[in-house]
Amino acid sequence: MIVGIDAGGTLIKVAYTEKEVVHFQKYPIAEIEQVADWVNGLVDSKVCVTGGKSGVLVSLLDQPVKEMVEFEATHLGVQVLLEEAGLLEDAYLVTNVGTGTSIHCIQDNVQRRLGGTGVGGGTLIGLSHLLTGVTHYDEIVALARQGSRDRIDLKVKHIYEGKEPPISGELTASNFGQNLFSISDELTKEELLATVIGLVGETVSTVSVQAAGQCRSSTIVYIGSSFIDNPLLKEVVTSYTILRGSVPVFPENGEFSGAVGAMSVLKKEYV
Repeated sequence: MIVGIDAGGTLIKVAYTEKEVVHFQKYPIAEIEQVADWVNGLVDSKVCVTGGKSGVLVSLLDQPVKEMVEFEATHLGVQVLLEEAGLLEDAYLVTNVGTGTSIHCIQDNVQRRLGGTGVGGGTLIGLSHLLTGVTHYDEIVALARQGSRDRIDLKVKHIYEGKEPPISGELTASNFGQNLFSISDELTKEELLATVIGLVGETVSTVSVQAAGQCRSSTIVYIGSSFIDNPLLKEVVTSYTILRGSVPVFPENGEFSGAVGAMSVLKKEYV
């Protein structure tokens, strides 16, 4: 068995090949010891690990494993997933929205980190909890899908009421920028959570579109655990990316890119 593991700040993503079939699994980082026990129980296996918590995982393992820099593993994994989907290009931007967000330019099979933002999945969960008391990711996403941002976000068209704005009126002028003092007690959890996801999605896509200019590509490949079962975030990112003139791509199993890249390195070495 060939195993690639991406141990991130929030989730552990696992990709493994068994009888030439690729399987995917994910676990909360709190279950890192259980993941280590699973790896220790494998027989005749090759394992490669990556991610911010890979050092912790390696310390729990009984067998030697290969380690890989996270950025390189993610780059390779994205390449594999795009190639399988027939979407691989010579140049594109990769925006990895995990606990935070990291942005990379891929040109001629070489990756270069352009930067990132602290706004990501950690922001989504933390700010949602502070505003509403809701803690669990699945509940946050489910409630947010029922909410509207209309009473909370200030759009460009609201500022230029009665006249044509110089830019798209649908752009957000200020997240949480409406006059909330008089209605703060009326706002529902659904509205607040939808607005948090809007803030995260718009920030991520805006920074990505600006970074794409440095990469000479209009294609932005979005990956990361924040998109798991989160259609609202994907919808916000898609609409804002298109609105700002770029092309969003969401590869299937994109959240497993780091694990796929780690697994692929072993495939090249041992298969």
